[in-house]
Order: sequence, then structure tokens, then C-alpha cells
Amino acid sequence: MTQLRKLSLAILASSMALGTGVAAEPEHFHPKGKQPSSFTKEFQAKQRQTLPLSDRKDFEEQSRGFIAKPDYTQIMADEGNVAWDMGRYEFLLDGKDFDSIHPSLQRQAILNMNYGLYEVLPGKIYQVRGFDLANISFVKTDTGWVVFDPLTAKETAAAALKLVNDTLGERPVVAVVYSHTHADHFGGVHGVVDLADVESGKVPVIAPEHFLEHAVSENVYSGNAMARRLFFQYGVLTPASPFGHVDQSIGKNVAAGSLGLIAPTMSITKPMEEVTIDGLRMVFQNTPGTEAPAEMNTYFPDLKAFWAAENITGTIHNIYTLRGAPVRDALAWSKYINDALYEFGLEAEVMFASHSWPRFGNDRIQEVMRGQRDLYAHMNNQVLHLANQGVTINQVQNVYEPPKSLQQQWYARGYHGSMEHNSRAVINRYLGYWDANPTTLIPLSPEDSAPLYVEMMGGAEKIMARGQELFDQGKYRHAQEILNKLVYAEPDNQAAKDMLADSFEQFGYQQESPSVRNSFLGAAYELRSGIPEGISPKTLTPDVVNQMTTEMFLDFVGILLDSRKAEGMKFTINMIVPDEGTRYVVELSNETLTNIEGRSAANPDLTLTVDKKLLMAVMMGQGTFAQYIESGDMKADGDLSVIQQLKSTMTKFDPLFELMPGTKKN
Repeated sequence: MTQLRKLSLAILASSMALGTGVAAEPEHFHPKGKQPSSFTKEFQAKQRQTLPLSDRKDFEEQSRGFIAKPDYTQIMADEGNVAWDMGRYEFLLDGKDFDSIHPSLQRQAILNMNYGLYEVLPGKIYQVRGFDLANISFVKTDTGWVVFDPLTAKETAAAALKLVNDTLGERPVVAVVYSHTHADHFGGVHGVVDLADVESGKVPVIAPEHFLEHAVSENVYSGNAMARRLFFQYGVLTPASPFGHVDQSIGKNVAAGSLGLIAPTMSITKPMEEVTIDGLRMVFQNTPGTEAPAEMNTYFPDLKAFWAAENITGTIHNIYTLRGAPVRDALAWSKYINDALYEFGLEAEVMFASHSWPRFGNDRIQEVMRGQRDLYAHMNNQVLHLANQGVTINQVQNVYEPPKSLQQQWYARGYHGSMEHNSRAVINRYLGYWDANPTTLIPLSPEDSAPLYVEMMGGAEKIMARGQELFDQGKYRHAQEILNKLVYAEPDNQAAKDMLADSFEQFGYQQESPSVRNSFLGAAYELRSGIPEGISPKTLTPDVVNQMTTEMFLDFVGILLDSRKAEGMKFTINMIVPDEGTRYVVELSNETLTNIEGRSAANPDLTLTVDKKLLMAVMMGQGTFAQYIESGDMKADGDLSVIQQLKSTMTKFDPLFELMPGTKKN
């Protein structure tokens, strides 16, 4: 029994290392950034001259309907840390032009300072903005509220609901809608509804088809790598300042509170499906494979209001997200927007979403819908046009340009998904990562190729001298190209790392996309000071784990297995899961763990009979196999030594592995 318990704890230790949130960032973790260079100042000045900064339509829409804001800027988490702190960004409201921030990004960052309760449609639709990365929306029914996308954390969602009820009069939550599978759209559900009310059927939770499997699996299978990469994309542990984190394009940042999940009780399975809750008519439009693998828009026919989920926001979105996720389908995204335009957009009078701010009036709605529709389609079509002429994945980012007619439209700017990394994503989706040059098909690892380059370039001193020349000329990308080779060849060369960091920093200051900015500034920090220490909130919480199927759990164990440690091992386990009504054959052979549902091996080495709920309880440390066997809730028949063998192959993933060489603290 001890062996079984050790296995469960090994799995727990590995899985709980995962996290994809953004922690509260102590200021002392990040030194003040260096001042922008003369070249960066000149670049920003040119942007101010060419950008349509006189267009204030977004600011009118952003401020329209403001009702109230709370008398606090911080929301505390139940565990005692700061879950949310809007006050960290108040420097953006000082009226200064910061040369360390791209003017377009600074404009977007100011727009995302909307904080408080807003009326979207008089007497019917309200939003609380600025309490998390996403907006939380409240639509009035005959007797209560339907809540759309209850944020990332229980604490921020509860604070938003309290603000609504204190200001508008208390009404019960009669339904919750998850638009899609990303944590900032479901994680705060316990802050707006009691689990008992959902389980009793009193409050339905509505989501698109296949929501649960995607919401859980994305945070598990590659979760450790995704969490680490998020340090760069989302600026995890980078303090808010003109030299650091300023925005996340679709909102300020992600709350670091208690993330939970309540399984949907109603799935939307048709392309268009009408549902009425407490007198409120809603038409759901399934849009799978757009911004998320499972996502849906909503139209309110009696209100002429269209809720665009995260498919239409105040930015062009990611076709490829830098934290890591399957590449999205730009063409399908465009087509679903087109469907929504002709189904709802021709009559809608207000369009609101789970990020950014609403659009008012039918002309404005159609303009934004058509503009984003056209840009996603253009990105797909023109990138493939270029690819069919020989432009590769390693060239397209320097060749592709969006339509000139959209380049001056704020809603078509690439804040979240830059044109550079999105264009590469389109080629990756259709043609993969290879550029068809045999040299790059099976390339040397950077740490192996870099010494060759350093030797041929004449050594570290010459590279440093040339790198400084390029930096002094404002040629930051050129400087990065050679300094990066030196850092990989000599990861302990701090002077080289500092010079590369300086180049990253200046280039980061010049970026319009906060994801790109954060990535360069994050890398600069780690090159100078090492990987930052801090607490990043976890998405693999008990609520999320409890929604895993046994098959997903077994698949994850297969990922945790280090095949190098499993050489020569071979065994078969029959696993019977009564509360799921399922059974599995789990085999270790050829250094690989596999499972198949609905089968039983004739002569297994071990047979385990365990309810799925108990399996998940053990995984979360809430009980042990020994306790459940002693109580008779679980049975184990056969050779328990196979459990010890499996345990010996388990790996605890390091959540702080190196992204840049020589940055790991000993």
C-alpha cells in the first residue's frame, strides 16, 4: 500500500508544478530598466507622427455607460496574497508619453484602464471591467442575472458580483455561461454561484460542445512548458512600470487568486442553438477552432445585442500564441465572423465581448466585424500566396503586410497577435516548421552550433566589439543575431549576456504587441539577473483535476514517464473504474506507457478497482490508496511491485527550466 501511495504523491508532485497564471509581482524582483536609446526615442517619435492618434472613437466607446468604480484597487486572495492590483498601472494615467513604450501600445494600455461597472444596454446588460484579464458580463433576466465568463479567480469574480448587486440591487445568479476553454473565462465560477445550486439543477452552467475536455487537457499535457513560456508572453513577475509590464492587450493582466471549475450542465452542440433562461432568449453560435478549440458567440434577439466572446475584441488576436498552443485557423475564424455578421450583425445595435469595450450602433458594429473578418482572411490568403511563391516560414515575417486600408484602423492592430508571429503561424499550420532547406531539417542544437560560429567569427572579443557597434547604430536585431550565438557558446559570459539583454530591451521598448514586448523584456531580465523567483498561481487545482477523465489521467502519467528509466520494464495492469463504468488496460512496454478503454487483459500483473473520484482524491493528496483499500472502497489484486517500477520512472517537471542559456540559479 505504501508503494501505491508513493506513486500517487509522485504524480501529484509533478502535476502540481503546473501553472498558467500571472502572480502578483513584488517590485524588488526587477531592477529599473535602462533608459530608451536615441534610436528608440526617434522610433517612437516617428510612430506618434504616423499613427492616427487623433481618432478618439475607442475612448468614447470605452467610457460610455460608466456607472461606478470601487473605492479600492486591490483585491486580496483567500490565501493572503494580492490577487489583483489595478493601482500598479496608474502611472499610465499621468498624461506622459513614455519613450520606453510604443505609442500605440501605450494608447491600448490606457484604454484597458477602464475599471468598474459599466452599462452596456440600459436596464439590461452590464459589465465589470478591469477586475481581471477578461470582462465579466451580467445580463438581466426576469428575476436575476445570467453571468457570462466569470473571470480567472473566485475572489475577483465575487468582488465583481458584489459591485453589481450593491450598485444595481441584489439579484440571484440564474445561469452561468462559459464562452470558451481558457481559464480567465471560467476560473472564478465559485465566486458567482454555489456548487450545490448547480448540482441540484437550480443554476445551469452553459458551455460549447467539448468544453470540458479542452479546458482540462490544455492545462495538463504541456502545462509545465506552457507555464514557463508564459513568463515571457505575459510578463510573469515583471513589475508594472514604463520599463516593464504595461498591458496585456486584451486586458491588464491575469488575477492570481483561487481558480476553480464547475462542469457545464448544458452543452451547445448545434451550429446555432436557441436557449431561454428565466425569460431571456439567447441564440448561441458555436465557433470551434477559432480563438479556442471550443468557443461560442451569443446573440440576444430581443435586445439586438451581440456578444462576440473572444472572437472579436479590440485587437487582432493570436493565430499562434507565444505561450504555446495548437496553431489556430485564420480562415475558419474569418468565416465564423462572417456567419455572425450576416446572422446577427446586420441588425445588432450593440456588440460587446469578454475583453476590451463595446461597439455601439449598427454601422460601427458592421465596420469592426468586416474589418476583423477581412484581416483574418487576408492573413490566411496572402501568407499562402507568398508561400506559393517560395517565401518560407523564416522569411514571411519580414515580407507580409496587412491591407493598407486597415493599417490605420485601431481594431485591426496586432496587439495580442503581432503580424510577424501570426504570419509565421499560418505557414506553420499548412506547411509545418521546416523551410525546405535541408540544413534546417535536422539542425544542430544552439549550444552545439554556437561554438562553430564563435570560432569562425574570431572569438568573444570580436563578437562583443561588433555587437557594441551594431547596438550603437540602433541595429538591435543584427546585434542579437551574433550576441545570441556567443551567449549559447559561453553561457557563463555575463558581459555577453548583459549586452544581449541591452539589445533585447531596446527592441522590446519598440514593440506594439505586449506579448512580444514582454518576451524581449523578460529575456533581458533573466539574462541579467537569472530566472525570477515568485509564486505563480496554478490552473491544475482540485476543481480542474476532478474534471479529468481516467483516460486523461493515464495519458498524463504516460507524459510524466521518463522512457530512459523504463528500459527493460514490462507489465500489464487492469484498471476498473466503477463510478465511471469504465475499464482500462494499462501497459508498459518498449519504454512506453499506453492505455486502452473498454478492454481487459487476460493475465494482468495487477488489477486495480478504484472509483475515479478516489483516484483524483489521491492525486490531490486528499486520501491514500491504503486508506481506500483498508476501507474496502478500492481493491488491489496481484503484483504490487509493478507500482514501484512505474513510480521509479516518474519525473517531477521543473517549472523554472532555462529559456535563455546561463540563467538558471544554482
